[in-house]
Amino acid sequence: MMNETKPIETVRAGKYDVPILYLDNHLLGVVKPCNMPVQADDSRDLDLLTAMKGYIGQKFQKPGAAYLGLVHRLDRPVGGVMVFARTSKAAERLSRDFAGHDLDKRYLAVLQGVMEGERELDDWLVKDARTGTVRVCAPDEPGAKRARLVTSPVASRGNTTLADVTLLTGRAHQIRVQHMNAGFPLWGDARYGGGRPGEQIALWAYRLTVTHPTQKTPVTLCAAPPDDGAWRAYRAEMERL
Repeated sequence: MMNETKPIETVRAGKYDVPILYLDNHLLGVVKPCNMPVQADDSRDLDLLTAMKGYIGQKFQKPGAAYLGLVHRLDRPVGGVMVFARTSKAAERLSRDFAGHDLDKRYLAVLQGVMEGERELDDWLVKDARTGTVRVCAPDEPGAKRARLVTSPVASRGNTTLADVTLLTGRAHQIRVQHMNAGFPLWGDARYGGGRPGEQIALWAYRLTVTHPTQKTPVTLCAAPPDDGAWRAYRAEMERL
């Protein structure tokens, strides 16, 4: 399926299996499981950052807490490819690349409704600090940030569409809110799309290309969505990506 990056190994982290896709002295690339928090939150559930610090410490027999820099995030219910920095210098360079969008971030999403034709979504978003929700707003509203992405339909089944999404900015809940605003909320999105209990949001970070912080060469990591939920109907199309 899709030119997937073969895992080096798979690490058990609490109730999750975390495939390790890339590891050297500067970078760690993994597949974040759906519903695992990226960093510690009020739930006190084991988070990916803590689990991977433990993995690095054990693998290289490092005394004390191993360093691992968090340079980007995925929403808790969303799974897919992530990279961490293994040195402070790598973290600085990767953070700058993510902030400047000097990289390629690709997502797959199953949308509610039939979308025809590639389109660029260009909105202004604001986040409610009290509730954590994001909404589309006027450009002059305090706290407003511009959000841009390109969404391309791959195939449709019934009243859903598999879309290949390229982020042009990196805003909180951007893919979910912008598609909802365009009339195509994500399948299974309980917060923005009317998802029902037990449904898993159909959003997956399937490909990420970053510039290696020291070698200055591109590092591309790719992982397919799980074979369940809304993804199952699009297995054939995803194999051709």
